[in-house]
Amino acid sequence: MYNTHNFLSMKKIFILCLLTIFVVSCKPTIDTKSQVGLKGNWKITNVSYPGSEYFKATSFQIADSKCFIGSTWSFVSNNNKGTMALTQCTDFQSDIVWSITPEKEFTLKFIGEDAKARKVTQGYRMRVANQSENSFQLIDKITVGSNTADIVYQFQRTN
Repeated sequence: MYNTHNFLSMKKIFILCLLTIFVVSCKPTIDTKSQVGLKGNWKITNVSYPGSEYFKATSFQIADSKCFIGSTWSFVSNNNKGTMALTQCTDFQSDIVWSITPEKEFTLKFIGEDAKARKVTQGYRMRVANQSENSFQLIDKITVGSNTADIVYQFQRTN
């Protein structure tokens, strides 16, 4: 004889186990609060190299890092898109895709004309630091000779 009640109980337990595994295994991939805090328009007001000011570095394969002072950035937090424009040393504009992980890692991709973000395979990872309502820093680790150094991009809100 077939016991429908036991079968339904087993089915409920199985579904509950699957849901528990799903919830436990899904950890957030973005830091929503930090991302919402960046929503708006920003300008890089300073670029520094803590511990050393004696080297030149090309940022994002675009221009010397000091050329990014004065560059403007717009971050849209609900779709992780935005724009940036560089006017010092060279004229460069690009759409961007970005996010912040719970570990405060900022990921950035420059998206060229008619390109889709998922098809862009090169991106950058930096650390977000000292985030407040009107300023934050992105810290990029680079290799200089056989050593590593930081480049700190200081952002100020413009709106």
